[in-house]
Amino acid sequence: MTASPKTAPPPDWDRSGLPAWSFFSAEMLELEKEVLFRSHWQAVCHSNDIPNAGDFVTLDFVGERALILRGQDGEVRAFHNLCRHRGSRVVAESSGTCRSAIVCPFHGWAYNLDGTLRGAAQPATLPSLDPVKMGLKPLEMDIWNGFVFVRFKPGPQPSVSEVMARFAPELAQYDLADMVPDGKGFWTTEITANWKCVRDVDNEGYHVPMAHPGLADLFGSNYYDEPFSNGTSRSFSKFSASNGRLWSVRNYKAIMEPPAALDDDHKDAWLYIGMFPNLVFGIYPDSVIFYQEFPLANGKTIQRGATYRHKDEDRRMRLARYLSMRIDRLTSKEDEQLIEWTWEAAFSSGYDGVVLSDLEYGVKTYHDALRRLFPVLSSDEPPAGTLAQQNAALLSAKVPAE
Repeated sequence: MTASPKTAPPPDWDRSGLPAWSFFSAEMLELEKEVLFRSHWQAVCHSNDIPNAGDFVTLDFVGERALILRGQDGEVRAFHNLCRHRGSRVVAESSGTCRSAIVCPFHGWAYNLDGTLRGAAQPATLPSLDPVKMGLKPLEMDIWNGFVFVRFKPGPQPSVSEVMARFAPELAQYDLADMVPDGKGFWTTEITANWKCVRDVDNEGYHVPMAHPGLADLFGSNYYDEPFSNGTSRSFSKFSASNGRLWSVRNYKAIMEPPAALDDDHKDAWLYIGMFPNLVFGIYPDSVIFYQEFPLANGKTIQRGATYRHKDEDRRMRLARYLSMRIDRLTSKEDEQLIEWTWEAAFSSGYDGVVLSDLEYGVKTYHDALRRLFPVLSSDEPPAGTLAQQNAALLSAKVPAE
């Protein structure tokens, strides 16, 4: 593990983390749901998860329900998964295919694949319904390199392409838009911790040599993190020169034949791109993954993700992908324990904050991004019932987040 060759922390930077109260406050969590999760872009799927007319993927988080659907015209659209009659889910499954229409399982209202209302059950009992006005409510949607994003409320981020623009030249060689699902669908894991504990562990590689034997064996000392800048971060490592001690690493290095399109810097490297507030892409020679987390409650977080492979994957690449995903799975389980320990720590009578290493500057820059939206995080916990108002007042006064 090394410091980033591109960005070093400034001298005498603030090495303290977020205040402990921010991990427990119900008011803070509700404000985070509104300002972060509803008002920032959230990845739902890849367009190749829904290749045919009628294919759909749904996603639920912080009380919202998204439906991504491919129409008869081939267009991908995003809607609220919400019947206009009584608010029922029009689609109950997490993914699947509607043949020619979406039929609400509550009363049987039917919608065309473009979202317009096809017809209500027993229409004589209802007033005349405009098929467009009473169609499924559209969601703001953006597609970046094949990945489909939604946003429930207008927010501070520009388009996903603009947010991720600085990576465009580097990512062009991976042809992400052409990747296809690995066939295993979306995975989810529930973690007993506040969602910010997930980010605090994931935003630094200082723990890799001690906590992740597989990654340490794969990378050696080559891994480094770059801090958050304008809503994104980057971590990178070339593989170590050794053959590898662990079975998965040793065979992965021996079997992997990178795609010809990858340059010398990336053909034997793993790249991670973070997007504020809760998304990470893992971009490997053999595959691409994404993962994200959403709060269910204070002390309860759901992680969700998926894996995508090369469309023309041969047997050798498939085996390499199996090995890289094995390394990833073990790393994820190791991180789950660290995340829960991070959460537990703040309950202890001996806990009085953190002291960040230079190798954890990514944690600091992520916290700074939070403080810009929540300047209240730079002070003691507000009296009950006042957090949102105090934060709004601080934002209005343009109090800097230090």
